[in-house]
Amino acid sequence: MSVVTLSKEGIHQGYQILVNKNNAIKNHSHFTKHLLPIGLRSNETLLEKNTANLLGQLLDSIAAKNKIALVSGYRSLKEQEEIYQSSLLENGKLFTEKYVALPNCSEHQTGLAIDLGEQVEQIDFIRPHFPYSGIAEDFRKQAAKYGFIERYQKNKEALTGISHEPWHFRYVGYPHAQIMQDHHLCLEEYVTFIKDYKYGEKHYCFQADNKKIEICYIKAEANPIILQIPDELYYQISGNNVDGFILTIWG
Repeated sequence: MSVVTLSKEGIHQGYQILVNKNNAIKNHSHFTKHLLPIGLRSNETLLEKNTANLLGQLLDSIAAKNKIALVSGYRSLKEQEEIYQSSLLENGKLFTEKYVALPNCSEHQTGLAIDLGEQVEQIDFIRPHFPYSGIAEDFRKQAAKYGFIERYQKNKEALTGISHEPWHFRYVGYPHAQIMQDHHLCLEEYVTFIKDYKYGEKHYCFQADNKKIEICYIKAEANPIILQIPDELYYQISGNNVDGFILTIWG
């Protein structure tokens, strides 16, 4: 058996963390350690390394590298502050609160989020054009297989606190992205949904390519938390940035 030790500080990092106005980023240094440049016409866009690799694979799978622009990836706290203040001056408070996350409450600061746009001469940095047709829709159809979700869906604004953003995608990993798509859940809903499947009790089971994947929730009550996982099983653990962890085990 593998003995796994989790500390409460770990709830603020991982692929399934929830970042919004109620759950701010706590550990900036964790996210800056694992950045990788990815670019189509520019090498200045940074993403978390696994996110970057899988986004590249997804774009290759639909032959999109000259058709889809990487508009905005990782942002530092300073960059997010500048974007927020600039939007307040140029667009006003109402617009900014709809489309620009508060500093320390932006997924872009994790390196797990990317804004995409159709490759055109003039691209709107805040609201790039990424329609439900053509190459953009091809991207959406494949996104969940590579672990990406359209983060700010229509009719979920009351939960996410952000207006509908067809261009903003977030890496949460597979099969989480697929489960969210199948159940029409935003990330806020998914974090709550998984809490019904507690570690050591009934786990959520997902079947993929003749493999059984189990997902469960671990509340961060003790510090540290000690888990025992069979050596032959591959597993991944992510904090939810709220109150615990999400454990994924591949059978």
